[in-house]
Amino acid sequence: MRLHAPPDLEIDPGPAHRLVGQGAVLLDVREPGEWALGAPDGASLIALGDLEAAATRLPPPETPVLAICASGRRSAQAVQWLRAAGWSAARSVAGGFERWRAEGLPWAPRSTLDADARERYARHLLLPEVGESGQLRLLRSRVLLVGAGGLGSPAALYLAAAGVGSLRIVDPDVIERSNLQRQILHRDAGVGLPKAASAREALLALNPRLSVDAVQARVDVGNVGSLVADADVVLDGTDNFAARYLLDAACQAASKPLVYGAIHRFEGQVSVFGGADASPCYRCLFPDPPAVRDAPDCAAAGVLGVLPGIVGSLQAAETIKLLLGIGVPLRGRLLHVDARGMTFRELRVPRDPSCPGCGPPSLRRPPLGLGSLCTPR
Repeated sequence: MRLHAPPDLEIDPGPAHRLVGQGAVLLDVREPGEWALGAPDGASLIALGDLEAAATRLPPPETPVLAICASGRRSAQAVQWLRAAGWSAARSVAGGFERWRAEGLPWAPRSTLDADARERYARHLLLPEVGESGQLRLLRSRVLLVGAGGLGSPAALYLAAAGVGSLRIVDPDVIERSNLQRQILHRDAGVGLPKAASAREALLALNPRLSVDAVQARVDVGNVGSLVADADVVLDGTDNFAARYLLDAACQAASKPLVYGAIHRFEGQVSVFGGADASPCYRCLFPDPPAVRDAPDCAAAGVLGVLPGIVGSLQAAETIKLLLGIGVPLRGRLLHVDARGMTFRELRVPRDPSCPGCGPPSLRRPPLGLGSLCTPR
């Protein structure tokens, strides 16, 4: 059986949305529990397994019917049944609800948690600072996670486990065996495969009710704006200064919080930049990138395998706090960890009035050719 419908039986989400506005019926064939993450506006729910028994609830066969599921697999099966049963114009929405949301089409969140969600997030629901309203807020949240390596691995796993409803994982690389010492998203059998796709598989295995978008690409000036635009929080799991400055500039331009993390041998750093008035930016701390010889990456300097687990978990905690609006984020503070003595130090990071990134326009200068991204916020 095909995993997705043949091209002539599929329709992209944008045209599907327009057809619904013209009278087509949008049929959601997911399970009722999946509606806790929301559903496309105007969709009717009939789970795939109930389709035949619920045939009397379907519109007349001459009515265009568009089937949608999470990613396109079950809707393809639904279309096969619908066409065989007389709905000759039935089509499957390509990419499912994941792509529908990714393209910014209207959808409605659920107002209550279902039984599966209540069991899965039971320990969150006991926390007064989270509760049902907070868990629903997490389920409706979108996080852009740049890097599926040492920092991105623990951060992504904990965000998925916590129920952050939409994760976009961006990474251009493939898995190497040397990654496995610390990049716990990946497995030995995946060596040579794209990290972004491997991350998606691991995260959906942990929490199959999420929307996980895997993007195998390098973040650059051409795509960073669109990647940041629909995220509630951006988590920096990169390993180079060019990407960090790029993300910082894009987050400033879009007024999005950036959760920063970095590791070097036995030491790590975590902070939160931007997303609030008077918040310092990354360049308040590092006005310009150091010389390559002064900041070697893990491949050149080495790193203790568990260190990114500590730092990435701290990044996940900061991200969840930002999404829920609880606690005190690490804005204006840099948390430094030294795993050799397992010591934590907090350093103040004030807003720099002469910062080349967020200071007065006359003092600003784009690092590494970032150009127009370094605009006033």
